[in-house]
Amino acid sequence: MTSGTSTRLAGILARAARGTFPPPDGSVTFLPQPSERDAGVIAFTAHTVVFTDADHAELAALLPPDDLGAPLCPPFLSELTARTGREVVNVDLLTVADPLPGPPPLDLRETKDRGHPRILRALRHRDEVRAWTVPGGTLVIGRGVAGRWETALEVDPAARGKGLGRALAAAARHLVPGGAPLWAQVAPGNAASVRALLSAGFAPVGAEALMVRPHGAARTPG
Repeated sequence: MTSGTSTRLAGILARAARGTFPPPDGSVTFLPQPSERDAGVIAFTAHTVVFTDADHAELAALLPPDDLGAPLCPPFLSELTARTGREVVNVDLLTVADPLPGPPPLDLRETKDRGHPRILRALRHRDEVRAWTVPGGTLVIGRGVAGRWETALEVDPAARGKGLGRALAAAARHLVPGGAPLWAQVAPGNAASVRALLSAGFAPVGAEALMVRPHGAARTPG
């Protein structure tokens, strides 16, 4: 994929991180995939971005012009799965936060262990993945869609309800490289994680459905 394609989606995300969103005019912007790995749908307020290498004209014809929610509804997502051979794991709340200076106020230990399920999942969907642990919790950061920095965290069942999720989310803001904004996706039904991210200063900016390869599917060379 050309660098211009990646830059265009990256620019939309960078502006959204600063609070400048696509025009809320009810339109849908179609873009090629920024990489062979990443395809999906991002819905902002009254404006949706679809990034896929499937035929854009055919996809646009499937969307009712007066239905702002159609790009994230099952009929359209089902068409995307059929045309791309990919799966929609979830429709997530998309959040972002500014970086914070200094070291994180949490005694994190970086780990090279790749056996944790949260770390394994990050390695499938992100580049430049780093992971840290504390007793009861795991935190990962890596480059995801269009090169943006993304974080994910997991709190062990015995450690939940004590504020560790919020502390891990806040710590991630101290660890993001280069002063970049930090993104996090979370299932809307995961109320505990939503509260943790909001309490740690992450702000909702939209909704996102990523089209991922079925687990174990071969990656296209190149």
